[in-house]
Amino acid sequence: MIQWSPDTVTYQNGGYDYNDNRIRGFSLTHISGAGCGDYGNVPFLPFPGSSPPGYSTFSHSNESASPGTYSVTFDDGIRTDLAVTQRSGIAQFTYPAGQTASLTVDAGKAFNAATGSVTISSNGIAGYTDSGNFCGSGNHYRLFFTVVFDRPFASSSLTGGSLAQVSFDTSANPTVTAKVGISFVSAANAYANLQAEQGGESFAQVKSATRGAWNGMLQRIAVAGGNVFDTVTFYSALYHVLQDPSVFSDTDGRYPGFDGQLHTAAAGHAEYADFSGWDVYRSQAQLLAFLAPQQASDVAQSIVDQGAQAGYLDRWTLANGNTGVMNGDPLPIIGSDLVAFGAIDFDYWNLLWESWQGTVKDNERPGWQSEAGEGFVPAANSWSGATTLEYATADFAISQLASRLGDTAIHDVLLHSSSNWRDILNNNDLYLEPRNADHSFPSFAPTSQNGWLEGDGAQYTWLVPQNPKGLFAALGGPGPVGSRLDTLFANGLNAGPWSAGAYLANEPSTAIPWLYDYAGRPDRTEAVVRQALTTLYSYGPTGEAGNDDLGEMSAWAVWAALGMYPEVPGRAELALASPLFPGITITRGNGVVIDITAPGAADNTPYVTSLQVNGSPSQQPWLSEGFVQNGGTLAYGLSSTDPQNWGTSPADAPPSFDTGPATPVTGRITGLAGKCVDDDQSKLSWGNKIQIWDCNGTGAQQWTTASDGSLQVLGNCMDVANSGTTPGTLVDLWPCNGTGAQQWWPRSDGSLLNPPSGLCLDLPNSNTTNGTQLQIWNCNGTGAQRWTVP
Repeated sequence: MIQWSPDTVTYQNGGYDYNDNRIRGFSLTHISGAGCGDYGNVPFLPFPGSSPPGYSTFSHSNESASPGTYSVTFDDGIRTDLAVTQRSGIAQFTYPAGQTASLTVDAGKAFNAATGSVTISSNGIAGYTDSGNFCGSGNHYRLFFTVVFDRPFASSSLTGGSLAQVSFDTSANPTVTAKVGISFVSAANAYANLQAEQGGESFAQVKSATRGAWNGMLQRIAVAGGNVFDTVTFYSALYHVLQDPSVFSDTDGRYPGFDGQLHTAAAGHAEYADFSGWDVYRSQAQLLAFLAPQQASDVAQSIVDQGAQAGYLDRWTLANGNTGVMNGDPLPIIGSDLVAFGAIDFDYWNLLWESWQGTVKDNERPGWQSEAGEGFVPAANSWSGATTLEYATADFAISQLASRLGDTAIHDVLLHSSSNWRDILNNNDLYLEPRNADHSFPSFAPTSQNGWLEGDGAQYTWLVPQNPKGLFAALGGPGPVGSRLDTLFANGLNAGPWSAGAYLANEPSTAIPWLYDYAGRPDRTEAVVRQALTTLYSYGPTGEAGNDDLGEMSAWAVWAALGMYPEVPGRAELALASPLFPGITITRGNGVVIDITAPGAADNTPYVTSLQVNGSPSQQPWLSEGFVQNGGTLAYGLSSTDPQNWGTSPADAPPSFDTGPATPVTGRITGLAGKCVDDDQSKLSWGNKIQIWDCNGTGAQQWTTASDGSLQVLGNCMDVANSGTTPGTLVDLWPCNGTGAQQWWPRSDGSLLNPPSGLCLDLPNSNTTNGTQLQIWNCNGTGAQRWTVP
């Protein structure tokens, strides 16, 4: 809850700019590397004399930091040492002799506009501060604090009701100790938090305990044998990952909910806040559950609580308020991620229910009506292409949660809609593109951000993490896809959001390097991941290329160093690259252990020549959910040169998840009068009519229900002519292209739904005359739309 840290005059959303040598205060709350600012509440500033300066200067040579502690000596000679517990902090302010020792505590200051109120006692300050407006969203929170000093004030004053200025007699002892507790409930609770977590402990005791707690968590991944620079980079990233979401409930369990009422977390559990949803669903949430399933269970319960209290699940939440920032529907994905990686000590049935209900809520899913009815969010909506893909990803993740809980009905509906990416596939240029409400495609440039959020069409075309195999088939197959990925990365690993290259400093591109595993080129995953890890991340103050976004980009670095990545949201399979360290031991919070040995692992040895999983040779560039759940051993052979012979077989690719049966089934499709759906005269010409005909056992009537949701005959697909969406549009034969015009989803009444049109396969006027061409029509449940498929 508390992140007591320095804030520089030069503003950064996290509070601190390394290039600035002016500290304006030490505020109590922060979020790590977000794209907008908030918190920065109640800065403390020690100073000499009686007139408070706007800032104090310092040198980095007089500054140090480690997890949970910070120290700096200002150029004016004042030294500040900070250490924290979960909800409280302790500071030592050491003043030079011969000057008045003063301090300001400002409840009316934060990174955004703030107001506050404080009261001053003989040796304490208590009050609250109000702030918010993250990304201009209008969110609001109130933070309470209580500070107790180790001596009475020599003088004190109050300005404007929120700025406390105090001074101390330091003639006998130049070091003033301050203890502070914070709470979102009350000043009394802030004091109770302080007492519960510190009591009479000294600064040294608090610092030691905090260091031990952090080491206990960081050591859940123990790396050995790497160079010191890679090791420091790795643990810095892991430290960032573990900062958020942050504890929000007090030691007595109380916290303010999204409904403005006080609630109490269950005994032994904590409520969490600050969900950078759009960012962290991609890999940070999975890493939390991988390492700390118990805390991750509380994070998941907090998502459920937010939905129950607010009435919907928002995209980016801070303290006890929704902000509406970004797009998609990420909190259900996060919850599904956490369950997949073993966080199950929470009310997961209500997570499923809230997530399912949220698919038809305007405040949770703007534009859901179009997406549900026609398979995509129209281009007139902001970020329409990105939102279509984000909703499809969310639908898949929720479908997997439903499957784990045995709800086949929700699973089946959302698994189908997870393929809505096909409805924005333009088969003319093989890009995923924004689409107009009339189903036409507006003008498109791959390097334009129109329809996309923090990325462009060249990057977003790959955002189908649930089904790389289906995407690759639609884009021409693994060979062309591999070449196209090569071109993307040749144009830059971090080329920005208006480029033909990748943008690995931001979330929409983070999953792309791992796609080579699905295309039979794990060597390229190994090379690109290692290049990105060693060039975009380092141990210095500029050691991360983009916003950390509350740990997401750091999580990518951790996974990359482990040589594994949770590519598919809502699942726990791990796509593989190669480990950076010769020895890695992962000890999950539930006692499961994964041991990784990779003799010779180094920055320049990214290529896998062999892999043994639990002692048995493996050619698979991925790990199963069972391995993640049960643990085991991985033994790698690595090389600095590319063997191009490990993990290349299509049969060894990681699993993709499509809408049709896992194993295609072939047979006839029958309708009214027992007649068969038929490819007219077995012709293979494009546009050949699909008709009704007497069943005759020919190949023209042998239809395959394929795994991609299409119906195939003689190597081609049943297709809605010209991707039409109006009743009466005819159905014809066309080469399979992975578009929505070739999707046919069985429904419980026996009909076959074409999702982009929202219409059903239909026998016109129930006419069973041989040669009657099929069409799409309003779904009506009549016999003309009832089909028996293989």
